[in-house]
Amino acid sequence: MMDFIAGEESRTTASTTACAAAPASDSTGTRERRTGGTDGPEPGHREAGDPGARRSAARAWTVRLLVVGIVLAALNLRPAIVSLGALLEEVRTGLGMSGTVAGLLTSLPSLCFAAFGVTAPRLARRFGPGAVVCAAMAAIGSGLLIRPFTGSTAGFLAVSALALMGIAVGNVLMPVIVKQWFPDRVGSMTGLYSMALALGTALAAAVTVPVTEALGGNWKSGLGLWAALAVAAVLSWLPFAGERGRAPAERTPARERHRPGEGTTEKATPGEQTSGRRPSQEQAPAPELRITRSRTAWALAVFFGLQATAAYITMGWMAQIFRDAGVSASTAGLLLALTMAMGVPLAFVIPRVAARLPRQGPIVVVLGTSGLAGYAGLYFAPATGALLWALLLGIANCAFPLALTMVGMRARSGAGVAKLSAFAQSTGYLISIPGPLLVGVLYQHSGGWGLPLALMSALLIPQMVAGVLAGRARTVEEEAAAGR
Repeated sequence: MMDFIAGEESRTTASTTACAAAPASDSTGTRERRTGGTDGPEPGHREAGDPGARRSAARAWTVRLLVVGIVLAALNLRPAIVSLGALLEEVRTGLGMSGTVAGLLTSLPSLCFAAFGVTAPRLARRFGPGAVVCAAMAAIGSGLLIRPFTGSTAGFLAVSALALMGIAVGNVLMPVIVKQWFPDRVGSMTGLYSMALALGTALAAAVTVPVTEALGGNWKSGLGLWAALAVAAVLSWLPFAGERGRAPAERTPARERHRPGEGTTEKATPGEQTSGRRPSQEQAPAPELRITRSRTAWALAVFFGLQATAAYITMGWMAQIFRDAGVSASTAGLLLALTMAMGVPLAFVIPRVAARLPRQGPIVVVLGTSGLAGYAGLYFAPATGALLWALLLGIANCAFPLALTMVGMRARSGAGVAKLSAFAQSTGYLISIPGPLLVGVLYQHSGGWGLPLALMSALLIPQMVAGVLAGRARTVEEEAAAGR
């Protein structure tokens, strides 16, 4: 899949480089001629030593490396959370946590994402997206390595926040990087990293408990092992961390641009031709965009926040629901892994389907209905139909890649996507903070899962309403300009 995407990109860059090379030589008045009685090679032919061919090949390899980096970064955006959910009972016992404090711990991701995600666009403008993502992966690795050995609840929370800070920055910048590098394949690339994110989530849920048992039942080792995955991501992003303040799209243009004094015109990539946007619009900053004037931006933020609430409740508490119903710890972890694994194929399919539809509301309703059915099953027969409920909740959790896809579709420019991504995710995660905490409080004081499951079901209704509104075919630039 990565080779297909990278190959498609390399063909685009190679063809546009070939077009751009000839006018550039004409402007000097010294167009190179071949010796031996011929005017030169056939059009489109490239010799091995041609600088244009070398630049095209270098860009193709750069794109391949970027795709690898995106996948590795996405793999690291959930294990810090899911591995904790799989071992939550052991961590509570080891650190002496109450149910309320455990609820605070499961709310910590939303709090950190809201607090730190908003800083990502500013950091990317100053240091460059590659450098910021590389630093974010380093923060995730450091937090995961140190967290299990702090020895206290306060220390555990503080170091967890370091890892979650890196995840928050990665969450916001992934749609921005996709928009800059792959403007005509937003659906495909969003599906690719969403699929990788779901794969990382499923692996953490499935592997954490068995590996912990293989290591002698030490939950500290079971949590700390995920730091190795973050180290691999850091290494993949190091080549993109060297140029301060410059976006990848600015470093490797994929189109022929007009040059003053030359007879060429600016040519857009196929994706830009179909969208009717010129490259200058794609790269132009939009300081006049006031994202809070857009109703779509607010609807997307609410949808994002409520789907995040459901996702973090599921990741933090679903294994415990099954364990309280009499399911073994290892089986509960596998059921959670199955829920997360549902996102692997669906996270690739849903963005591609959503990108082809003018409205994404029908997908929102299908996902929300699946969640309602899953919660009902957890209430009436948690152990008997555990496999079915895990599958249904896995389908419902695919609201996350759908939300990311809508972020890329509801803005026209890269700058607009950056603002919308930061606003929707930061505001959304702020909205999602109380949910996991309330579940912990209700669970501790009611002694069962009836009230928490009722809360989860009730939150799905406004989630579907907001998703239908966010899925309408309009952009935040249009709404902000109109003052609506």
